[in-house]
Amino acid sequence: MKMLVLGAGLQGCACAYDLLQSDAVEAVTIADIQPDHLPKWLVAAGKGRLNPVKLDAKDEAAVGKLMQGHDAVMSALPYYFNGPMTRLAIAAGCHFADLGGNTEIVMEQKQSDSAARAKGLSVIPDCGLAPGMVNILAAEGIRRLDQTERVKIYVGGLPQNPEPPLNYQIVYSLEGALDYYTTPSWVLRGGKPTQVEALSELEDIKFPEPVGTLEAFHTGGGISTMPFAWEGKIDTMEYKTLRYPGHVDVMKPIRELGLISNDPIEVKGKQVVPRDLFIAAVQPMLFKPEGKDLVALRVEVSGTKDGKPTTTTFQLLDYYDEKIGVSAMMRTTGYSLSITGQMQASGKTEKGVLTPDEAMPFGEYVSELAKRGVKILEV
Repeated sequence: MKMLVLGAGLQGCACAYDLLQSDAVEAVTIADIQPDHLPKWLVAAGKGRLNPVKLDAKDEAAVGKLMQGHDAVMSALPYYFNGPMTRLAIAAGCHFADLGGNTEIVMEQKQSDSAARAKGLSVIPDCGLAPGMVNILAAEGIRRLDQTERVKIYVGGLPQNPEPPLNYQIVYSLEGALDYYTTPSWVLRGGKPTQVEALSELEDIKFPEPVGTLEAFHTGGGISTMPFAWEGKIDTMEYKTLRYPGHVDVMKPIRELGLISNDPIEVKGKQVVPRDLFIAAVQPMLFKPEGKDLVALRVEVSGTKDGKPTTTTFQLLDYYDEKIGVSAMMRTTGYSLSITGQMQASGKTEKGVLTPDEAMPFGEYVSELAKRGVKILEV
């Protein structure tokens, strides 16, 4: 298999690294506007099979040309590239997967379903942790029940050693995280898709020590199109982000004051985007390359089986890989993208544009994660 990874950020590098662990992968091309800043652990894993390429994702002609000759494309670019990247991959005859995170764009991608099927291609948006892994787990929980009444999903990427005031460190794009804090979340309430405000409906969730009690709140994009797929069939479905207690008390006033708005304002005669300024100011303090993180996940699916109340609960606690220097968020997100791309190239996923819950085989996916030390437990 010849594989192409778009984007050499944290998740793109983790995806490329995981691909290189497979003997079935002949070559990995990793494309980025700055391809000469790859981490040492990725370069060391390359062993002649890694090909860094300079690429501007806005240059669609160059992207389309590079895609040709690859079996599958895995995009770790910002979500707003996913629409055009999907169309380019289909035109080039490549399977395509991305990290997604924006439900409206996924719906746009689904409009290419017939084009993908006509070429025998698999296109799977939203293939990271959340959306991605959680969708696959939720779908399995639903399959095990005769009637599903409630699906509740909780996920958080957290520092192992939190520091105030946010008790948070950057584990993926800060721009993406802020987008989730400002975008309404789609949920199912009374079987109907409904939007709720981000950072709302705070609740406490307890995990085994040393993680302990975390706070959970709504954020956008976490379960992709599932609320629409299960409209009228499941009463309640929702996704919440996990943080250490007190996070919302800080972030909500910051949002309400307009400090992470994308609407330009005039400052001393110049137009300034508040979010750009906020990112520039806080990113140096929140980005901690040596900081060790963890990922906490819980998926609860409740309903009835054989006439009896039944709940299936999946749980994951994953930690920074000290041997390699790969974060838990990179393991759970980048590796998930890699597994998806390899299954696509191996013909193990259905053709067309389908989300992970629709396309990915649960058993093999969980087994592949376990081989990497990412162990999903049923509790």
